[in-house]
Amino acid sequence: MKKLSAILVDDMPTALEMLQNDLTQFHPEIEIIGTAKSVVEASKALRKQQPDILFLDIMLGDGTGFDVLEIHPNLSSKIIFVTASDEYAIKAFKFAAIDYVLKPYSNEDLANAINKAKDQIKPDKEQLTVLQQSITKPNQRPKKISLNTSDKIMVVNLDDIVRCQSDNNYTEFFMNDGQKILVGKTLKHFADMLKEYDFLRVHQSHLINIQFIKEFIKSDGGYLVLKNKTTVPVSVRKKNEVISVLEKM
Repeated sequence: MKKLSAILVDDMPTALEMLQNDLTQFHPEIEIIGTAKSVVEASKALRKQQPDILFLDIMLGDGTGFDVLEIHPNLSSKIIFVTASDEYAIKAFKFAAIDYVLKPYSNEDLANAINKAKDQIKPDKEQLTVLQQSITKPNQRPKKISLNTSDKIMVVNLDDIVRCQSDNNYTEFFMNDGQKILVGKTLKHFADMLKEYDFLRVHQSHLINIQFIKEFIKSDGGYLVLKNKTTVPVSVRKKNEVISVLEKM
């Protein structure tokens, strides 16, 4: 079995030791060639050698994992982000469409992350920017979201999304410029993610950016007319919620 080299970065000594022990005990294919507890230590370790996999904590005592990546922009290592159980961090990773390991993690979580890392395409700069902005400014409305399609990852502005429509276990995004983007996640996934940011689920199959609503027609079962002249049905149980939102606009 070909060994994969790894450097581990975490500012918590107990967490770093636990990760070392778990990798040594359960993942003999991983050879730990260095550890670091800070941005400075991580940078020094990466100057000496670049590992196959970099286990990178987000929040470090002297900065963040993003600082490490900015210091080494040409890093070829696959990255496994390790983060504490924090609702803002989880939301940020989902917006950026980047995989992560959540502390405290199970051995199954760690194994899944390692398997994904072996086939992983390194996150591009735009994805990392989305992640960094979402984590460092958790109380601000995100400006962008990464959409993982079958052949690429697209970073789009939230304000350019007109609506989303369910397609079984997929979601189709309808953009303001007429573009359509099919993503392999359910509508519920995006409805939960976007509900705080002016998106409203008006029907089992439809999620709307309320900024694009032109009017609500109450007849014929009830439907929305959007600014691009498309129409979207409104379910009976969502009518009052839609009316309430429109009254506040």
